[in-house]
Amino acid sequence: MENEENLKCNCSGEDPKLNEILEQYIKDKSNLIQILNDVQNYYGYIPEKAQRAISEYLSIPMAEIYGVITFYSRFTLKPNGKYHIAVCLGTACFVKGSEKILDRAKERLKIDVGETSSDGKYSLEATRCIGACGLAPVFTINGEVYGKATVKLLDEVLDSLE
Repeated sequence: MENEENLKCNCSGEDPKLNEILEQYIKDKSNLIQILNDVQNYYGYIPEKAQRAISEYLSIPMAEIYGVITFYSRFTLKPNGKYHIAVCLGTACFVKGSEKILDRAKERLKIDVGETSSDGKYSLEATRCIGACGLAPVFTINGEVYGKATVKLLDEVLDSLE
């Protein structure tokens, strides 16, 4: 069992919540993805300061952490907007027209996939299957699923957010 000293984060000057997240885990590389998930849930993205703290805590290079973050589409290096819009492009959704919904979102919000609007209000993501194939096509806003989606439904929902 780890001794008390090995469980403490020596991330001086960092966010106390970040230290709290790290201290939940043994200093073992196998905890990296779960730590990244917790950090993403807290910040809404994975900032460089958190990457540095994780690197120090787990004694793994920043490059390896960056590689994991950029490999998994779940993780992001940029803050999301107040309204994070994700359009599913999985097979069932794509076949039923989700590309039109994505194109409309890009046109209306004047941002591309992976971007956040200059006012910080919206961010846009193209996802793969979210497991709601029976409702295809779908998009989500801050995790809320909108099924049997159409361009018209997207416009109505966006109108309600303005």
